Amino acid sequence: MSKSISVKFDGVSKRYGDVVALDQVSFEIGAGEVFGYIGPNGAGKTTTMKILVGLIPSFGGSVFVNGHDVRAKESGLHRVLGYLPQEAGFQEWRTVDSVLRTLGRLSGLSQQELNERIPQVLDLTRLSDVRYKRVVHLSGGTIQKVRLAQAILHDPGLIVLDEPMSELDPETRHQVRVMIRDMANKGTTVFLSSHILSDVQDIADRIGVLNHGHMLKVGTPDELQSHFQVGNVVEVILNRGSHPLPSFESVDGIERVEEMASNRTLIHMTHQSNVDATMGLILRMLVQSGCQVRNLNLIRPSLEEVYLRFVGGEP
Repeated sequence: MSKSISVKFDGVSKRYGDVVALDQVSFEIGAGEVFGYIGPNGAGKTTTMKILVGLIPSFGGSVFVNGHDVRAKESGLHRVLGYLPQEAGFQEWRTVDSVLRTLGRLSGLSQQELNERIPQVLDLTRLSDVRYKRVVHLSGGTIQKVRLAQAILHDPGLIVLDEPMSELDPETRHQVRVMIRDMANKGTTVFLSSHILSDVQDIADRIGVLNHGHMLKVGTPDELQSHFQVGNVVEVILNRGSHPLPSFESVDGIERVEEMASNRTLIHMTHQSNVDATMGLILRMLVQSGCQVRNLNLIRPSLEEVYLRFVGGEP
């Protein structure tokens, strides 16, 4: 397989007894694309990824990587695939260097290639200072970075990352996001799941929303916002001592009004409202009522708001 790798799920289903984990899931990931995968716990995200990497060989439907069926023994998938599982333990007595050498050999790297790649990957993941430390002495966040290091050690064309930001502090999450985006810019295909929705929104080209084993929608963040019909919000901040706001409750294009503080109010538009027309109407009403406006902001809904509105509950 070449470095440029595409993925196709075609009508994939998986059951565990009476439990349907995936039900006719279909989507495609383009070569060099970062594809985000979101959904509540138990939605089927991890099952999807285990099927792709070959850990679940029994399932309905088909999965192709560059046109090769992942169930075919001659697919050569292990040579081009990097996988960071949601939970993976390392033998605690091993050093980071030992872990990477063992897993690198399993991915087909020669001793000479390992000697070259390990320092590069440790530098990239900022793990050089723990290269010869034993796993037992590492923090949870550092172990997560070791998992990422082993996933990219053999420079795979396809990287499957199940909750890669787990246990990472904000600074390290930012570093990982930048790293993922850089790899994609160089042609690596990335399949990424996360419950930290802002991380997905920041780096994904497209996003798949999964719930109870069903793929609800695939699209860009803007397309998801439009499809799930989440309206925009106008933030109105008044000067202290200003006249009170007029009543917006019955105005066309406005869904509800939310008072956040004595001088700060959120006006929620309906999803079908004309943003410019509604903003103009709000501004005219404010002026006519003698309100002293300090700030008027249009707030686009975040991916998390879209997700919660449609799927409901916590991710």
